[in-house]
Amino acid sequence: MRKLFCSLICMVFVCSRLTASAFSPDFEKTEVKRVMKNVADWQIANFSKVPYSPGNWVNAIMYIGMFDWGKMAFEQDKNEAYLKFLNKIGSRTGWQPEKRMYHADDICVSQMYIDLYRFYGKKNPNMINPTIARTDWVMAHPSRNSMDLNYRDGRTLERWTWCDALFMAPPVYARLYNMTGDKEYIRFMNQQYKDCYDHLFDKEEHLFFRDANYIERKEPNGKKMFWSRGNGWVLGGLCQILDELPAKDKNRKFYEGLFKELCGTIVKLQQPDGYWRASLLDAESYPSPETSGTAFYVYAFAYGINHGLLSKEEYMPALQKGWKALVDAVDPDGRLGYVQPVGEAPKKVTREMTELYGPGAFLMAGCEIYKMSK
Repeated sequence: MRKLFCSLICMVFVCSRLTASAFSPDFEKTEVKRVMKNVADWQIANFSKVPYSPGNWVNAIMYIGMFDWGKMAFEQDKNEAYLKFLNKIGSRTGWQPEKRMYHADDICVSQMYIDLYRFYGKKNPNMINPTIARTDWVMAHPSRNSMDLNYRDGRTLERWTWCDALFMAPPVYARLYNMTGDKEYIRFMNQQYKDCYDHLFDKEEHLFFRDANYIERKEPNGKKMFWSRGNGWVLGGLCQILDELPAKDKNRKFYEGLFKELCGTIVKLQQPDGYWRASLLDAESYPSPETSGTAFYVYAFAYGINHGLLSKEEYMPALQKGWKALVDAVDPDGRLGYVQPVGEAPKKVTREMTELYGPGAFLMAGCEIYKMSK
C-alpha cells in the first residue's frame, strides 16, 4: 500500500511538471523579463558542463541570444553580468572564429564578437580583427565546390550547402557590411545566399530542405521532409540580416520577400498546443513538442510585427500561442525542455532534452516580445 501511495505521488509530480508552468506567458514586461532571466541564469550556472569548445556553433547561438538579453538587462537595470560573461568567452577564445576556414558553423561565434565590439563603442579592434581576416580571406578565395552536401567529401561543406548555414554565416557578413560600408561583404553574402536558396528552397511548399540529401525523402505520411529547426535557422538568420540592412538598402527586397513568404507558410503549420513539430508536414509522426524550431518562429513573428513586416492581426494569435508553449516548456529552475538534440532531420523529442541553441533562440524571441509588452 505504501509503495502504491509513493508511486501515485511520483505520478502527480511528473504530470504537474509536464502541464503546469512556473511562469506566466502574459505579454507583460515584468513577466517576460522574469522567465528570460531564469533561462539565462540557468545557462550560465550550467555552462561548465557544456561539452563543446567555447567557439562552437552550438554555444554561439546561445551567445547571440544572451547578448540580446544582456544588452536589455544592462539598459534596463544596469546589470552588466551577462555581457561580462560573454566578454570572458571572447577573451578565452582570443576573439577567434573556429578553425575551419570556409565552414559556416565556424564563424557563427563572430556574430557575438561584432555585437560586443559595437556595444562597447568600437574601442577594441582585437575583438573583430580575426573575423575580418577570416571573411576577407574567404571572399578573396571563394570556394567553387559542389552545392550537393556529402559528409564524406569535406569540400562540399565549404559552401552554404545546408539550410542551417543561412543562420551561421550570412549575419556575420551583414554585420560587417553595415559596420564598414564595404559592399564586398554584401555582394559575397548575396551570391552565396542565393546559391543556397536556388538549391534548397522548394517553391511548391515554400520551405527549405535541410540539404540536397533530403530533396527526395518522404515522411511516413508520404509528404516531403521539412525539418522544423532547419527552417527556423533560416527565419532566425533573416531576422539578423534584416536588422543590419538599412531601410532603403536595395539589398533588402529579396530578404524581406523571403521572410514574408516563409512566415506565411510557417504560421499555417502551428499545432493546436502552440508548438511546431520536428517535421513540419508530418506532425503525427512526431507528436511531441519541439522548442528550438518553435522559438525561432516566435522570434521571427515578433520581429516581423515589431518592424512592420508582418500583420499584427494575422500573426499575433500564433505568436501568443507560441510564446505560451515556450514558457510552458521552462522548468522552475529556468531549464528549457523539448529541445531536439544536434542533428539534421526530424527526430522524436522529450521534455528532458535541452541544448544551448534552444535557450539562445528563446532569449532572442523574448527580447522581441518584451518590446511589444505592456
